[in-house]
Amino acid sequence: MKRELDIAIISDVHLGTYGCHAAELLNYLKSIKPTVLILNGDFIDMWQFRKSYFPKSHVQVVQRIMKMAGNGTKVYYITGNHDDALRRFSDFSMGNIHLRDKLVLQLNGRKHWIFHGDVFDLFIRYSPMIARLGGQGYDWLIRLNRFINNLRARFGKPRMSFAGKMKNRVKEAVKFISDFEDTAIKMAEEQGYDYVICGHIHKPQMRRAGNVTYLNSGDWVENLTALEYAHGKWNMFEYDEAEFELVNPKLKVKEDFADSDDAFEMTKEAFFANFIKA
Repeated sequence: MKRELDIAIISDVHLGTYGCHAAELLNYLKSIKPTVLILNGDFIDMWQFRKSYFPKSHVQVVQRIMKMAGNGTKVYYITGNHDDALRRFSDFSMGNIHLRDKLVLQLNGRKHWIFHGDVFDLFIRYSPMIARLGGQGYDWLIRLNRFINNLRARFGKPRMSFAGKMKNRVKEAVKFISDFEDTAIKMAEEQGYDYVICGHIHKPQMRRAGNVTYLNSGDWVENLTALEYAHGKWNMFEYDEAEFELVNPKLKVKEDFADSDDAFEMTKEAFFANFIKA
């Protein structure tokens, strides 16, 4: 039984990188039935993108979202800094799929301002080449993190996020996250918004300051989180492997493709031809 939601928001999936938890995200997407699905930036990582690495599970995530759109879910793809090449196509719509730089929604009498958040990151705006090099180092850290987490899983230990721990311990990183949140809240208040919803910093958060509520959907690299809106209330979803593998095995992902490699390669080539080259 799928959970029915008014809105689901995910961000910073980083498809096309080793750190992306595509299989887990696919589990999550198969377990929900949202009226609106918002991909709040960095869905496909075009900075680190290599055609040689786009495994089946990553293509399946794209296919699942296309299927959700075909079944009536309105999908908003909001551009981020890692998929900024798509910003030249902003305001493009095709059926239930809409490409935007930002989104404003009126929910339950409250104005919601939704965007990725890289506009607040001066390092990204004024030093994009350095930021790209830093992104490569981050991707290698995530790959190491995944390898160690696989070892921890064999011994029954929970996964841990090295990048998250580093952010929480490094004074400059903590200050950056705090400044980012404060800036988003201040700008939302100045423009009369009740809620501001971002991604970008990979830090899931639900925080109220004055008249503004700040929400951050986190990511599917370190935290595996999503924002969900149902019954007039926002909640933070955090992925739990046991929920999908032990409690309700029917929710576990099954292959959407034929088992043959030829069938997968045909689907993969179609994806690159129709999406990446668009």
